[in-house]
Amino acid sequence: MDLHTGARLALFGAGVNVVMAIVKLLAGFLGHSQALVADGMESALDVVSSAILWSGLKYAARPADLDHPYGHGKAEPIAGVIVSLVIMGAALLLAIASASGLGAPRAVPAPFTLGLLVAIICIKEALYQTMRRIGDRLGSVAIRADALHHRSDAITSVAALIGVSLAIFGGPRYAHADGLVALGSCGWIAFLGFRILVPALHDLLDAAPPSDLAHAVRQTALEVPGVSAVELLRIRKMGLELYVDLHIEVDGLISVREGHQIAHAVKDEIRAAHGRVADVLVHVEPAMAEPG
Repeated sequence: MDLHTGARLALFGAGVNVVMAIVKLLAGFLGHSQALVADGMESALDVVSSAILWSGLKYAARPADLDHPYGHGKAEPIAGVIVSLVIMGAALLLAIASASGLGAPRAVPAPFTLGLLVAIICIKEALYQTMRRIGDRLGSVAIRADALHHRSDAITSVAALIGVSLAIFGGPRYAHADGLVALGSCGWIAFLGFRILVPALHDLLDAAPPSDLAHAVRQTALEVPGVSAVELLRIRKMGLELYVDLHIEVDGLISVREGHQIAHAVKDEIRAAHGRVADVLVHVEPAMAEPG
């Protein structure tokens, strides 16, 4: 499973979002549900974010070239940043839409909107679970961002379901419940956007990976015969791939050829043991002589 798979899944998600947006908006207007109309607006923005994700993943999957020797992987966290901003923008628009009608007279939502919302919640949660698993497997912040967008859509639909239920079963005095509950979900949606924004920015700024990964790579290098120490180790993420720079210490009395062979063995072992590592740059140094 690779970036192309993620891009196809994002495209499928965009198609689902188009259908969801149309269904929600029509049902909201016909069923007199402000929360469902606002939810439809959020789904329409999902289409935009899925298109951004698909474009970013397709571009990130391009191979390295003369102008981009490390590949185009940075397009993946850039897409994640944009999607997270879209999520937070959707939260703001949804809050405005929900708050605007709170003081006006409202008709009670139609009962058919309840069944529709239950179906929408199930579909969106299934999409979230699928994309989250794939995003975690690939280590893609962009795919995880789109997964969270599906989860945020499911949350707004749950809020709409609660509000519509209160409005239908509580009578006219609860007619504003659907808009009020939808307004309360906006903070959670904004939080989801911020939650995916931070790791995407970390990837763009070449933040260090988790310490357990660095420790595992260091141990792999130390297990290569001839390596007495690892003096420096740096790992950075480029898209879904990792690039490793490290300094190893070897016996200062061996030949340059032998040191070169040890460095190649370190590179091969790290790439074999850690599948996401695309390249390893090894600098060879003579080991410090022990005081005698």
